[in-house]
Amino acid sequence: MQKTGFSETRLRRLSEVLQGYVDREEIAGAVTIVHRKGEEAYSDAIGWQDKEARIPAQRDTLFRIMSMTKPITAVAALLLVEEGKMRLFDPVHAWLPEFASLVVLRDPKGRLDDVVPLDRPITLHDLLTSRFGTGWDDHQLQSEVMKLLPAPVAMPLGAQHAEVHLEPDSWMKRLAELPLLYQPGTRFLYHIAHEVLGVLIARVSGQTLDEFFRERIFEPLGMRDTYFTIPREKQGRLSVAYAPKDGGGLLELERPESTGWAEIPLFLSGGAGLISTADDYLRFGRMLLGYGELDKVRILSRRSVEAMITDHLTPEQHAHPFFDETDYDGSMMWTNKGYGYGVSVRTRQIGIGPSEGAFFWPGALGSTWIADPREELMATLMIQLRGAMLPKNSMIAHDFWTMIYQAMTD
Repeated sequence: MQKTGFSETRLRRLSEVLQGYVDREEIAGAVTIVHRKGEEAYSDAIGWQDKEARIPAQRDTLFRIMSMTKPITAVAALLLVEEGKMRLFDPVHAWLPEFASLVVLRDPKGRLDDVVPLDRPITLHDLLTSRFGTGWDDHQLQSEVMKLLPAPVAMPLGAQHAEVHLEPDSWMKRLAELPLLYQPGTRFLYHIAHEVLGVLIARVSGQTLDEFFRERIFEPLGMRDTYFTIPREKQGRLSVAYAPKDGGGLLELERPESTGWAEIPLFLSGGAGLISTADDYLRFGRMLLGYGELDKVRILSRRSVEAMITDHLTPEQHAHPFFDETDYDGSMMWTNKGYGYGVSVRTRQIGIGPSEGAFFWPGALGSTWIADPREELMATLMIQLRGAMLPKNSMIAHDFWTMIYQAMTD
């Protein structure tokens, strides 16, 4: 592996580590690909696509990538900016009139009827950075916000009381009935902004989100296995989704023959709605690693990708990790990384891991990736376990990164 700068022997340690997770029944299976300096350096499929039916994981196994949808949605929004159809810092009320009359809690922990007007209009930049004023976190409206999870993503996340039958206009009306917790631009709050972005992209483009993604991103990049709705002929390639079982082992969440991803959803989730493969997401990440271009196909400009992978959080916002999450070294979530447009950006290297400037964002069912411009590296890890990317639940992402970086020889 001289050209890719890896020791083949050392890189095979990644297979051994992942196999250990399967043998201990901490995950059912894993598909991973490592690409560096323009060449594929490693790939493996380990364990099971369907543990109960003893169907092995394959390189083309489909996974519910959940929040790995968010960077794709961010790219779609930037495409519209580059065409002059939106501006980053203009108000979005022209396309989202529901936001024109939003109010903000005077005190995020205070009475729900004690509200004030917006200090300023919400912009596309606020949405892209998840700072428009509401979202997931430990706050008094969290249960109401969680009800806005659409089908099919609500079920594997355990959101049993979600209002899954809302179409986009009704969903936006329901969201606008809730006060914002913070003024626009002042606090990172997770997830909901990317659902709003999906609605915004559809309204501005005049296309459904799946049409826009397919025509502008998936087809140009050759992403042939990425969908909001799984084609019937590919349904058998979908992995079973699992959750950790109390006392050890795995609990089934959703099977391919009964998956909600087989039905066209009323609300196309720009925050978590896609299914994909390790190969398809590798192509998307390599496009970002190429600053908007892959195989002589340009999706975005270099400047747009640079904006996407820049940390936009303020020092005060770095002091407030959502849900009190910590990093793998025990530091607060935003101590050594920040947030760009749909991606987290390393602001400092931790141990044997991604370089400063590397970027990623994982999914709630365990899949993750890393793009490292300094190392010319893009790698994907697809698994199917709820919560596996949270350090308090599993160290698999940390081990994934360590096994890649320890194998570099140049």
